[in-house]
Amino acid sequence: MTADRQTTGILGLDDLLGGGLVPGTLSVIIGATGIGKTQMGVHYAHAGIQQEGRGGVFFDMCSRGDSQNHANYALRMKEWQLELADIDPHINFDSFLSGKMRLGDYMHIFDYSGKRVTKRDLDWDQWHDWQAQLNSKLTRAIAFLFGNCLRGTKRVVVDGVEPVGRPNDSIQINLFEYIYHQILRKDPEWVARDLLRVKYRENADKVTNLKYDCGALGCMMLYTSHETMLDDMIARPLDEGDTLSNANTLIYMGKIRDGMKVRRALYVAKHRGSACSDDIIPYHMNDSGIVLDI
Repeated sequence: MTADRQTTGILGLDDLLGGGLVPGTLSVIIGATGIGKTQMGVHYAHAGIQQEGRGGVFFDMCSRGDSQNHANYALRMKEWQLELADIDPHINFDSFLSGKMRLGDYMHIFDYSGKRVTKRDLDWDQWHDWQAQLNSKLTRAIAFLFGNCLRGTKRVVVDGVEPVGRPNDSIQINLFEYIYHQILRKDPEWVARDLLRVKYRENADKVTNLKYDCGALGCMMLYTSHETMLDDMIARPLDEGDTLSNANTLIYMGKIRDGMKVRRALYVAKHRGSACSDDIIPYHMNDSGIVLDI
């Protein structure tokens, strides 16, 4: 694998990507429910242990009432025990800044579940209730992601993003845009300002020692599609300004017909700045995760 690339953790996939994923960029994995996106995220996050000395973290935005079971997948696939983030919204900044606060490996951000997080599905009062909940959770989200980056994490997996007709109607997409641009891609000192707010000045001396290279952070978003067949995904247009069109790497995971059978397969739709395969690659899943059939 090319030295300046991040491995996906899946045997053979790095070769299809010309050496792996590019640090400091967004990779989007898109496919229907149950196709293997979360397993893809586990492969990628776990691979950080060997490559960078620290595993990735999971930020779960599922609102259907169930989380994506990252801990179960990680334990079964990699014998990797993940810790749930349980961050008090009233953060003890001394504990946080000293590195003593327990942060966890995965966070399920929405407690209020059972409704899709789109403007069209909610009336005016419900929409503003969602926004109020979102605003109240930003401090926890910043602490979780920023704190783990400070401790050496270089991989963030964002899961549970549901399909919508118009991305601007989705609270999930709005939240993702915030954490991607205002946390993961922002200078650490300015992220600290957002977290500490009125307490920033009294902690300014401590904050100057909080540094990491945001250009080395890799982010993988797992995005649920309406389509299940790979051909339909390949044919879909990418609108200007859409999260998918702004991704550096885009991988579709879907079903294909193979004679009288239907199989899983993936296709690298986009991989900016690098050569990549144009082949459709069948794969299967077992207790160890995703196995490419090549």
